[in-house]
Amino acid sequence: MIKPRFIHLHVHSDYSMIDGLATVNKLITKAAYLKMPALALTDFNNLFGFIKFYDVAYKSGIKPIIGADFLVQDLIMDNKPSKLTCLVTDKQGYYHLIMLISKAYKNKCNNVALMIQRHWLKEYNKGLILLSGGRNGDIGRYLLRNEKSKIEQCLYFYSKYFPNRYYLELIRTGRQHEESYLQLAIELSIAKGLPVVATNDVRFINEKDFLAHEVRVAIYAGTTLNNVQQLRKYSSQQFMKSEQEMCELFSDVPESLVNSVEIAYRCNFTIDLGGYFLPQFPTGCKSAKDFLTTHAKKGLEERLILLFPKTKERLVQRKPYDLRLKNELQVINNMNFPSYFLIVMEFIKWAKNNDIPVGPGRGSGASSLVAYVLKITELDPLQFDLLFERFLNPERISMPDLDIDFCMDHRDLVIEHVSKTYGSEAVSQIITFGTMAAKAVIRDVGRVLGHPYALINRIAKLIPLESGITLKKAFSIEPQLKLLYENDEDITELIDMALQLEGIVRNVSKHAGGVVIAPIKITDFSPLYYDNDSIHPMTQFDKDDIERIGLIKFDFLGLRTLTIINHALKMINNTRLKQGLTIIDIHSISLHDQKSFHVLQSSETTAIFQLESRGIKELIKRLKPDCFEDLIALIALFRPGPLQSGMVDNFINRKHGYETISYPDAKWQHESLRPVLESTYGIILYQEQVMQIAQVLAGYTLGQADILRRAIGKKKPEDMAKQRSFFNLGAAKNGIDNTLSMKIFDLVEKFAGYGFNKSHSAAYALISYQTLWLKTHYPAEFMAAALSSDMDNLNKVVYLIGECQKMKLIISPPNINTSQYHFYVNANKEIVYGFGAIKGIGKTSIESIITSRNKGGNFKELFDFCIRIDSTKINHRMIEKLILSGACDSFGIHRSKLMASLNDVLKRANQHIKNKYSKQTDIFEMRLDESNTIAISDRDDNTPQWSNQLLLEKEKEALGLYLTSHPTIQYIKTIKRCASNIVNIKDVLLETDNKILHIFGLIVSIRTKLSKKGKRVVFFILEDYSGRLEIMIFETLIHKYQHCLKENNLLLVTGVINIDKIHGHYKMIAQKLEDINDIHKKHTRSLSITLKSKQVDNQLLTNIHFFLEKNKLGTLPVYFFYQKNGIQIKLYCGKKWYITLTDQLLSNLRSLVGDEQIKLELH
Repeated sequence: MIKPRFIHLHVHSDYSMIDGLATVNKLITKAAYLKMPALALTDFNNLFGFIKFYDVAYKSGIKPIIGADFLVQDLIMDNKPSKLTCLVTDKQGYYHLIMLISKAYKNKCNNVALMIQRHWLKEYNKGLILLSGGRNGDIGRYLLRNEKSKIEQCLYFYSKYFPNRYYLELIRTGRQHEESYLQLAIELSIAKGLPVVATNDVRFINEKDFLAHEVRVAIYAGTTLNNVQQLRKYSSQQFMKSEQEMCELFSDVPESLVNSVEIAYRCNFTIDLGGYFLPQFPTGCKSAKDFLTTHAKKGLEERLILLFPKTKERLVQRKPYDLRLKNELQVINNMNFPSYFLIVMEFIKWAKNNDIPVGPGRGSGASSLVAYVLKITELDPLQFDLLFERFLNPERISMPDLDIDFCMDHRDLVIEHVSKTYGSEAVSQIITFGTMAAKAVIRDVGRVLGHPYALINRIAKLIPLESGITLKKAFSIEPQLKLLYENDEDITELIDMALQLEGIVRNVSKHAGGVVIAPIKITDFSPLYYDNDSIHPMTQFDKDDIERIGLIKFDFLGLRTLTIINHALKMINNTRLKQGLTIIDIHSISLHDQKSFHVLQSSETTAIFQLESRGIKELIKRLKPDCFEDLIALIALFRPGPLQSGMVDNFINRKHGYETISYPDAKWQHESLRPVLESTYGIILYQEQVMQIAQVLAGYTLGQADILRRAIGKKKPEDMAKQRSFFNLGAAKNGIDNTLSMKIFDLVEKFAGYGFNKSHSAAYALISYQTLWLKTHYPAEFMAAALSSDMDNLNKVVYLIGECQKMKLIISPPNINTSQYHFYVNANKEIVYGFGAIKGIGKTSIESIITSRNKGGNFKELFDFCIRIDSTKINHRMIEKLILSGACDSFGIHRSKLMASLNDVLKRANQHIKNKYSKQTDIFEMRLDESNTIAISDRDDNTPQWSNQLLLEKEKEALGLYLTSHPTIQYIKTIKRCASNIVNIKDVLLETDNKILHIFGLIVSIRTKLSKKGKRVVFFILEDYSGRLEIMIFETLIHKYQHCLKENNLLLVTGVINIDKIHGHYKMIAQKLEDINDIHKKHTRSLSITLKSKQVDNQLLTNIHFFLEKNKLGTLPVYFFYQKNGIQIKLYCGKKWYITLTDQLLSNLRSLVGDEQIKLELH
């Protein structure tokens, strides 16, 4: 092999989010194309991409050299940090690099810039080669400034701590001061005998990528391309040049080229991948294997007593449990995983002991009896025919993976406990990387290039809302995108640039639940990353790379449903304890409760875990599950594969007797498969059934059967050919006909593609059943808990309150004297609205109100409230929100009057508090009675009450929804006179597809979209008191009804309902719209205003005159009814005062005189 003449030693990938453009794969591909035998990766202060780079480089026959770029600070020498590159030569150097990177991030947590301190290099110097940083390094800067004494100090430092491992870096990319520095550096090299090395400070692959690189830099910096280009920080020459190009560039300094190769030879660090480094669980004098065995056997006895309370039955039933436990323990111990199970057992036990709800299991872990007896899971795997080999296969070595669900509110406490138990240095969460996805990259690039927001938004909205969508795929789905690309130069420029940047790393975040526990310090394996908002570190390797280096990942996942169950049980059990009843253990409830299955079959499953989508409700109606096995199957069936393949229809037809049950097919079946397929009516639904079929028919061990399952999933022809032959031979040994065995194999192969992990389905079915049971037997408590869990999600609160109304549960409005932070159920079985769901009032403020109330008793009126609360935590705006929400209605004063008096009350309260502390009395104090009250009625008695409509609008302002009523309700009689068969939105699903319906409601949101043919379609959400419905109106009608299409408009919509039976989505296609003003004009005969003598004054008459005057010259007559001393006089205003009736006019008049005093006479 010819000795290379140059090696790239200074290269950034896209993991240098500040300025790197090229992915690791592209860097290696280019290096391989250039026939380079080695390549360094020196991302800025990170090793994010190291493992992937290492893997891909070795597979491509390229020697990976690992390093990092740093900013180095030395305040004694200079305030401005300088650049430095570190390259790893051996294992010790790798450890030192990890420590430098980790310390830099840890220091950055304290709002310090991301840099290392020069003095750290004293401790972490061995195993590292330094490149000086060129003109931006310390010596480079001092050379250009001719600061000789500082140059000498630097040279002394590097010669002392990095003897023969410090190189003056030479870079020629056409940037300012590079040549001046280079000549000075060469002179210094000659004078001091310092080696020089050439690099190209690589940031991208090819010269043509420069503009994309500049855009990338601007995106990270949050600025524009123009600003970045003005700085001229980078050059178009910073691409991966060939050996020949670099040799020509540095032909006058040949030793700098030779040294790049010499350094590459010196860098010989390799990392062992594929092994395992398990943390050790403290077991005292016992081995981990013995400790696990002891606890498992003890746990089995406890479980068997629960499963089979009668001794005689327990003796009969225990044998398969003993055998299964013995087998599982043998596999776990032989694979050296006992510590793994013990660690999980301990932190789950700690969580339960500290009242932190834990899920019953998820994924294949639910199939382990050892996990069940250790109380890691709550599902008996033998009862539901769950296979341990699906979780841990002795014939295929892989790490166990127990994903654990915890209550959302307290998951972090469990992680904190683990950190304390095993040491903070050995525990870390895991990093994850966000990439530039299709929609986001369009918006980022558009902003940086300076395109108008309207243009950017137009393109971004054309990209389908589909997980993992790419720009290329979007082009194939959305014809309008391609059309615009081909006909608009600005859009062409935007999309072309976006295509270059799509998929590169954009940001760093925390893995949802991944936690690493190392046997020693994490930093012996991975550098750490600290984000700005956390003192808790993350590994710099993502979950895949963590497993590649052999560390064990534990998933601590937050599940909101566990929080709901916990909250509901606390309310239920508190009540039961007061009643002298035993508390409910959710894990001990019967799985055969027919009342619960009756509710399930009715598809009333809103708020039920996994069962609340429209699509699955439709499936429930058809399937009518009547046992827990059916519930497991339901969750496995509701996926695109089974729904689209016809499997669901077969399953339902077989269950209800419309189709003969076969094992598995009417033509190709075998009686030995009956026990395997009986619970699913002969349908191959679960992956475990695939394994059992292979075991029963073809003599596979369950370990071999798991390998078959994996082979089917991967669909590799060569693997499937081997499995087909193995299956055929095994079946022949069992005396099964060749044709039959191969036909069944074909069926297995076909349906295994849709097969689901039964362990996961069963574990989640258990949570579904628990929520179903709670909703069935304790509906108010369950719905209160569900509302509490989603208080920050307005749409969900609206949806759940609609469900409560449907269930005929009473929602009590927020009440200053009874509400708590969360929703709860009072003694009257009413759900009391939670303070936490009022907009604009934080938890601290709410807790302050509750503390004051607990201390001093109920608040008597507004003044009493204002003098008792902590004014540092509750301000004027928050009190307004409380009033508008109805929380102060218990004071017995109308909300309009409370709002009008608030400023005065607050002034008096503040004065009262000042006087209390100064022990003075003023005139206001003289008006206080012994109860510390001020009657608001002392204010102007003429403060008008708000109309019902205005009151509701302000209520919605505070709550985000209409609670005490709905704007549509007052018009129901009118609307029913206008149209027959008006349907409430909640009842739409009861209607048949393509039926014409009339729906009356309020527009809450509107959006416009272009169809595939480039036509406008308007989508709007219509809301009535029972729910919400999406309605679409096509371009042919948009212009006609444009005046109706405004948010908060009340509309009567006539249209056709469309229902997607598979997914349960439904929408209405509008054919006709009438807003409330159209309806008034069409159906109202006259307007009547009743005035009571005690309320009439000049101001009132002036205001009525003003509003009628604004709407004169209409066609509707107006009548006044004046009431005094029991006598009523009718006054006709004459044709001069005929008006045009609008909803706004009605609202204004009702605000002046009251809702009941404004009447409409209908035709």
